[in-house]
This record gives sequence, structure tokens and C-alpha cells, in this order.
Amino acid sequence: MHSLGAILEEAFSAIAPEWLDLGRELGASPSAYLAHAPSCATNVSDLGLMMAWSHLVDRWAHEEAITLVVCDDPWMFRHLQGRAGVSAGMAPGLLGPIVKLALRGYAARGKAALRLFRAAMSLRFQRQMATNGDAVLLVYGHPKSTPEGEDGYFGDLMQRLPRLKRMLHVDCPKDRALELGRDGRSLSLHGFGCPGGALLLPFAKWRPLAAHKQGRYGWLVRRAAVTEGGSGQGAMLAWQAHCQRKWLKRARPSVVAWPWENHSWERAFIRHARSLGVRTVGYQHSVVGRLMLNYSSRSNPDREASLPDFILASGPATRDRLESMDMPKARLAVGGALRFPTTHPAAYDPKGPVFVALPFDRSISEQMVEACQKVKGWRFLIKDHPMSPFAFREDDRLRRTEISFAEHEGLATVLFAATTVGLEALLAGLPTLRFQPSDRIAVNILPDGIKAQAVSSDTLQDALENPFKPGIVPPESIFAPVALDLWGELLTPHD
Repeated sequence: MHSLGAILEEAFSAIAPEWLDLGRELGASPSAYLAHAPSCATNVSDLGLMMAWSHLVDRWAHEEAITLVVCDDPWMFRHLQGRAGVSAGMAPGLLGPIVKLALRGYAARGKAALRLFRAAMSLRFQRQMATNGDAVLLVYGHPKSTPEGEDGYFGDLMQRLPRLKRMLHVDCPKDRALELGRDGRSLSLHGFGCPGGALLLPFAKWRPLAAHKQGRYGWLVRRAAVTEGGSGQGAMLAWQAHCQRKWLKRARPSVVAWPWENHSWERAFIRHARSLGVRTVGYQHSVVGRLMLNYSSRSNPDREASLPDFILASGPATRDRLESMDMPKARLAVGGALRFPTTHPAAYDPKGPVFVALPFDRSISEQMVEACQKVKGWRFLIKDHPMSPFAFREDDRLRRTEISFAEHEGLATVLFAATTVGLEALLAGLPTLRFQPSDRIAVNILPDGIKAQAVSSDTLQDALENPFKPGIVPPESIFAPVALDLWGELLTPHD
């Protein structure tokens, strides 16, 4: 079947409203903060992908031609088995995968619990260093962050606003937290957690309500719960929630800003912060594309009650997109591009190599590298995602690069999937291709008014030989100048 990736993306767009409504229902579960499916986070939950496949099967089932669908997923099979017009064979066994994933989940959460226990013990001295009423940046342990105040998400804001403090998310390992803490302004949430509480983390996982396991998408909700429960995710999210509650209660910061994505743990953080009178400022984490459903408030069970007091976008285009995704206009403003580079026209060389920007998703990265290996007559420079290193075999045509596309002297094309590198390349005037995998969704991160030619493994060769240069887009509409006065106003500690 040709262009399956494009067809799947269309199906995903069609089911998006249903997933948002389902996510709002799932968010009513007390343990929903331990899951990604309720927040419709496309890059870490495949519930929407399964719903898109279901949409396609429904369509094929009503066509005159017979379509053979091979499905070895026991939950998805049982879901499709009940759809009108579907004739199904024998269902794959269910007990084996359930037991396997359950055991793997407990093992992963147990391993995480021991690591988090050690981190809490090693860093508990930091709780004595916290002062009350601070303005704080709550951030992940990005590799570009430095002890000198440079931050992978907020750029040089700590240098511009010297009173700012930095609190590190629990995904930041203790050694990295100690390294960043050399500035005397950065602490780790690990230090505020109760070490004994870490020992209960193997049992932390999302448990949907019984009613959510029934109905049209009941089998897919069960699948989402089992697959998410088959990892250490629940332990990490539970520990994050535990540590952030302890920190908020002990330090009572005046205001907290963080790279906001409207994930379930963030919603829990906002509710608790608001109950303590802590101002919350969400800063756009990444480009808000058409299919990044987690940014919509439609999946928030309590709507505005779990949204930040202020939501700052990197540019007018994103602010407008957020407003169209049910975000309250009164809370939106343009904070400017703190983490994105200033865009300049890039050197174009039609005979140069192709720059390949791999996404966070390893499966999509694998498909992209395989697609490049199939192409003849082109050289590729492959850069993996900073938070998800990807190993591949280099040869004369495929080489790894550690520098950005803008630092190369001449490129023919940029190939990307679900990363802001694609947007930056388009703004720099380079021919840019958006890769569509064959079996999943690579989230289209491009904002309204900006398009990149979509390609698959089968069409990449032709697209490279017939390049299309993008039109001129004002970069400031996407990456606006930093509104330092606004940041200073919002991040000034208040009584």
C-alpha cells in the first residue's frame, strides 16, 4: 500500500477530537498523573496511533474491495474484532503479554526506585539550602545547561535575571545535578524527596477506572494501561510528583517557570502550586504543531484549573496556535525565543550533503537511517537527538555529525521528523523534507503557514533529485525577540 504514512497521518487528524475527549475522561482517574495517554501526548503515548489505525480499518471495512490487515497485538486485535464489517480470525493470546509486561514493569520500577533512593540520600543536604519566596526555573537536565547559568530551555535568562534560581527535574541524574549545582543557584528535586517513599515506587502505575475499560475504546485503554505499566515510567512520574509537592511545601517559592507541555505531571504541579499561592509561568517547550494535541486544554478534566497562570510563547504564530487549541487568551503572551537560535540564511549547495535531524523516537530514527541507506548518489550527515542518542553504522555515504545544520558550509537538503530543526531549516531558506514513517505518527511540528514536503522511504530519492526551496517566512513570527521586561515582571518574587 503506497503512502501509508500519509494516510495514517490523515486518520490521526480525523480522530484527534475523539482522543482529546477520551483523554479528559481518562484524566478523572486518581492515578492519571502517572500516565501520558490522558494528556494526549503524541510523542510518548501511542493511544492516538491505535485510534488512527482503527479509523482506517473502519474505512476499509466499508469499501467494496477486501483489505487484509495483519495484527499480532492482542488488545488491538480484540478491538478491531468488534468493529462492523470486520471478519477476524483467531485472536492472539492475551495472558502471556500481560504477565510479561507486568513483570517487566515491576522490575523497571524497582530498578528506578533503588536509583532514586540513592539520589535522595545523596542530595538530601540540598533541602537545607532552599530559601523561601524565590523565583525559580524548574527544568530538565538538558546537556546544554551549564553551572554558569546557561540553560538548555531558558537560554541565558539566569544571567540576565541574577536573582533567579534553578530547580532540576528528577530526570536529571544526581551526578549531573551536583555538577550544575556548583553555581550555588541550582538544586535538585531529589533532595526534597523522602528516601523511604522511594521504596514504594515499584507499585506506582496508572490504573484506569473500570468504566474506562469498557465502551468503544475499552480494549485500547486497557492496552495503553498495560504498555505504560510495562516500564519504569510510573516510578519516575510518582517520584516527580512526590518531590515537587515536598519542595513546594517546604520552600514556598514565589513563582515557578518551566518548559510547559501540559503533561499530566505538570497539571498536578499547577494544582498544588495554586493551592499554596505560588504563581506559575509555562514557557512553550517546543514548537506547537498541528498534531501536538497535548497543548490543547480540551483534555484537561478541570480545564483552566490545571493550566499555568501565564503561558508564554516564543512568537506570535505559536501564541495564536495555542489560542486556537482552547487556551485562555488572557493568559497568553509572547515571551520571545530564549532557547532557539537566531535564524540566518543558510549556505545552500545543490551538490552538498543532506543533513538528517533524527527525532527523540528511536523507531522513527531507525526508519530514517534505513531510508537514507537505500538512496543512491547522495551523502548524509546524521545528527541524533540530544536527549536520545542513536547508534548506526557509518560508511562513506552516512556520517555522524555533532554540529547543527547552520554550522555546515553548504547543504543540499535537510531531512527531519518531529524536531524543531526542520522549522529552523525552513526559516533559513534550505530545501527541507519532513519524513513520514510507515507505521506510526511523526508529529508535524510545523506551525500554520509553513509547510515542508512530506516524504517516505519510497519517495525520498525522488524528492532529493527534485528539490523545492521554501518561500520566505518572517522568522520573528515564530522566534520573536526576547521580551525581557515581561520576563522580569513575571519572575520578580512577590509577597
